[in-house]
Amino acid sequence: MHALWHPLLQSLRISFLATFGAGLIAIPLAYVLARRRFPGKGILETFLTLPLVLPPTVVGYFLLVLLGHNGLLSRPFHFSIIWTWYGAAVAAGVVAFPLLFMPTRASFEGVDHDLEDVSRLMGANWFQVFWNVSLPLAGRGIASGFLLAFARALGEFGATVMVLGIRDSTRTLPIFVYDEFEDLNPAGLLPAVLLLVAVTFVVIILYNRLFVRNSKII
Repeated sequence: MHALWHPLLQSLRISFLATFGAGLIAIPLAYVLARRRFPGKGILETFLTLPLVLPPTVVGYFLLVLLGHNGLLSRPFHFSIIWTWYGAAVAAGVVAFPLLFMPTRASFEGVDHDLEDVSRLMGANWFQVFWNVSLPLAGRGIASGFLLAFARALGEFGATVMVLGIRDSTRTLPIFVYDEFEDLNPAGLLPAVLLLVAVTFVVIILYNRLFVRNSKII
């Protein structure tokens, strides 16, 4: 069982960073797309939700093209995300992004515009309206998106393994499961599977208790 601690901690570290990073991008984008109309909005929304339906290995491939060794974006700055845990967090964050973005946008769309207009009439600027009115009112939807994105990042395998690889020192829990399966080691495989299921089960139970049973707008 002690062999699972490092993959578990690695998975949790990657999942927390992935979810936090996705939130920094998803929340302002969701607010803008819920409140503004502009040319190409539909194309942008489609692009942002594309990782939800693309195979994770395809997402991983595009990340390698953009941020890998000699990648289109990494080459000018002489850096690479390959074989790094934060690179795995980028991969997990991209895959989990739509699950945070979509409920966040829906929650902002459900905020009463009249309340925002009243705040503006009382002298609030756009940031004050966003921070003190829109964000708190959309809080339940945003929190539910964070939980769903975290669960998705925790179970991510395809994009993560293409960036992180399969090495004992860097394996996440899903990669550990795959590695034990490849080695035909049921003694190590079953505890890893049960642990991953248990952690994910707790996250989903928390989501159901907090945001499904008593929610009116999610």
